[in-house]
Amino acid sequence: MRTLDDLDVEGKRVLVRVDFNVPLEAGRITDDARIRAALPTLRELRERGARLLLAAHLGRPKDREPELSLRPAAERLSELLGAEVVLAPSLDAVPDGDVVMLENVRYEPGETKNDAALAERYAALADAYVNDAFGAAHRAHASTEAVAHLLPSAAGRLLEAEVATLTGILEAPERPLVAVVGGAKVTDKIGVLDAFLIRADRVLIGGAMCFPFFAVQGHEVGDSLCEAEGLEPARKLLSAGGEKLRLPDDLVAGRAFSADTEVRALDGVDVPEGWMGLDVGARTARGYAEVIRDAGTVFWNGPMGAFELEPFAAGTRVVAEAMAESDAVTVVGGGDSAAAMAAFGLDDRVTHLSTGGGASLELVEGRPLPGVEVLA
Repeated sequence: MRTLDDLDVEGKRVLVRVDFNVPLEAGRITDDARIRAALPTLRELRERGARLLLAAHLGRPKDREPELSLRPAAERLSELLGAEVVLAPSLDAVPDGDVVMLENVRYEPGETKNDAALAERYAALADAYVNDAFGAAHRAHASTEAVAHLLPSAAGRLLEAEVATLTGILEAPERPLVAVVGGAKVTDKIGVLDAFLIRADRVLIGGAMCFPFFAVQGHEVGDSLCEAEGLEPARKLLSAGGEKLRLPDDLVAGRAFSADTEVRALDGVDVPEGWMGLDVGARTARGYAEVIRDAGTVFWNGPMGAFELEPFAAGTRVVAEAMAESDAVTVVGGGDSAAAMAAFGLDDRVTHLSTGGGASLELVEGRPLPGVEVLA
């Protein structure tokens, strides 16, 4: 993969695809981690004499929805970069400044269709292209794939680090390699589980995705989230996993998905009628933490329970603390796991915190990422 080391940028305008798809509340950014993650690449390009033209998306607008404007991102980047960032209102009105940001690329109808004509319009505005948006690298869009064919192109430092780290834990991990996989649905993680059942030494399961496994084992799941489509995949994974695959052996249940619901610790995994399993139990959390502490490499994607509700946050918190305290190579695969590390104040205590949930999972699964492949 071509990197910044392979690109001549002095005196040139460089189109940089960044991932500024940040959470907003009432027009204010609530987490600027993705903007901060792009700073090393942007600063290096400026130090090497480049002028920057930034491209990013925000949300999934159906039209030019003003609440999905990148203006808040441009203003926050101005503060972090210590330079004025001018927001271009459209592709027909792009000022010739030192740091310019295009308005939300998904305002353009051809963006998500990887439209060649739109890519040519992007390319006409710059002399070179850098993709540093790992979180969007699994999408073949005009600003992530098509434009890279039209300009001298390379990966930014963030994209380079993400790919190197995630491929490294699969190809040459420190052993034992442990995968901690949680979240809501087995069907979302089949590829990841298949990949780790081949490569990892242990695979620890948490979150609501454990209930299809319990169901096919004959356990009662009560009112827990248990996707019917996950039953057959769970059956196959149980058969293939053998001793590598570890499920919770106790749970925390609630009457409802609410922070003020009645809570009950279960000494086992059978969930009574009228209750739903919302977290792994204390015994399971301690056991998972021990495995993490003894690991050489740990990959974690997906919370152990409904960590956003305080009565059901303990399992995820224990795993997060074990990741932070471990001497292993610790990689958090974006998404809710990254949000949990941040919520517990531990996001700076792991080896690598991925900025791309979907992209990191697809890379681990062994699927090609269009935004990466085009830079080969």
